[in-house]
Amino acid sequence: MAQSFKVALFPPKCYVCKAFFKGFDSDLQYRRLPPHSDTKGSGFNEKLLAPYLCSVCINNFVAMGSPLCPRCGVMFVGRSGGDHLCGDCIRRQKKFTRARSTGIYDGSLLALIHQFKYSGRSGLARPLGEMLCHTYARYWEVGDIDWIVPIPLHPRKLRRRGFNQSFQLLAKWPQYFSGKNGGHQVAIKADLLRRVRWTAPQTGLGRRERQSNIKGAFSLADGAHVENRSVLLVDDVYTTGATVTECARVLLTEGADRVDVLTLARAI
Repeated sequence: MAQSFKVALFPPKCYVCKAFFKGFDSDLQYRRLPPHSDTKGSGFNEKLLAPYLCSVCINNFVAMGSPLCPRCGVMFVGRSGGDHLCGDCIRRQKKFTRARSTGIYDGSLLALIHQFKYSGRSGLARPLGEMLCHTYARYWEVGDIDWIVPIPLHPRKLRRRGFNQSFQLLAKWPQYFSGKNGGHQVAIKADLLRRVRWTAPQTGLGRRERQSNIKGAFSLADGAHVENRSVLLVDDVYTTGATVTECARVLLTEGADRVDVLTLARAI
């Protein structure tokens, strides 16, 4: 009754289109995920977004799904046939072994990521991070990954923004995998990589410009070792892959056995 009265007085407003919509109980409980998730979708869950988006904008979320490239994870425009390597992965050898994403970087997902990163909507870290966790559980089995590493920000940008969005997406993951339903320890190494060189924003740059811009921007933290480790890099958006490729190069050069990539959104 109290919740209904609150919604009647203060109806929720959609984060994307700003329209008022029918209320939804936003007091969602964390769901512990088994290490072998049976999630059939990419990780998209409309119930997680219902407190923040109207039904129209929820339907504007495009989840990733087959057919896609088994290496870089790009989703093909044609929706028939099976997974196969894309032209770019045939022409260019990737540093990472596999990349996957929750949804397309467009529409509602693009708007939510911008709200999260630039408009102080820190509460979005919870639903977006949980969807990302479902994507992880769909594509990686227990034992595939030793360490999960968020892409670091340069200290200057971290001070300006106040938080690392990639780390915030991972912050609640240990809760999802705890207890009898999981028992799988998620080893998040937020300090394994450092961003040692300031770079110009990647937005608006082409592939080669992005690669040149980001080259030499990362290093291992002092005293860190990655020999024989399988590492999962986590970021909010995969655009051309220049940033994760440079991080993967550093990790492999330092002896990592394998590097995979997981992002919330994938530009196509």
